[in-house]
Amino acid sequence: MNKKDFYFIGKITKASGYKGDLMFFFDVDDIIPYKDLQAVFIDLSDELVPFAIKKIQFKNARLAVTKLEDVDSEEQAVALIGCDLYLPLSFLPPLTGNQFYFHEVGGFAVTDANYGTVGVIDHILDQTNQPIFVIRRDEREILIPATDEIIKKVDRQKKTIEVETPEGLIDLYL
Repeated sequence: MNKKDFYFIGKITKASGYKGDLMFFFDVDDIIPYKDLQAVFIDLSDELVPFAIKKIQFKNARLAVTKLEDVDSEEQAVALIGCDLYLPLSFLPPLTGNQFYFHEVGGFAVTDANYGTVGVIDHILDQTNQPIFVIRRDEREILIPATDEIIKKVDRQKKTIEVETPEGLIDLYL
């Protein structure tokens, strides 16, 4: 299995009890699609291993106590603490309009309403308060906030994103 065909949904944070239950932390915007999750892929030493889910019970908008098939002891559960959780990209519902998943816009060309051609999206930084497009132009890197106010149009067919950045933002990088 190739990790690029999967997306990160969270992490195993701790064992819960002595019968192998685990606490999953979901790093997602909306947990509703995950309430009836049947299986999950766990990253074990850079290998995604599928596990069937026997039971999942959400405690709040981010945490769920989960019972996995074949994890029946505290020792087995403890061995999984800290592991990342993944699902296949095919699990994601398609988005329309200006909505997009971060993984799908890598390689999209970016054009600014005032500046013109900016470059190509290399990746998105999402560890900040707002996501940021990291755009490559020749040997330079241009950073543009990926916000609703700046993104004007996402064209999946043409693999382009039209933006309107504040005056002077792009000039800072060139």
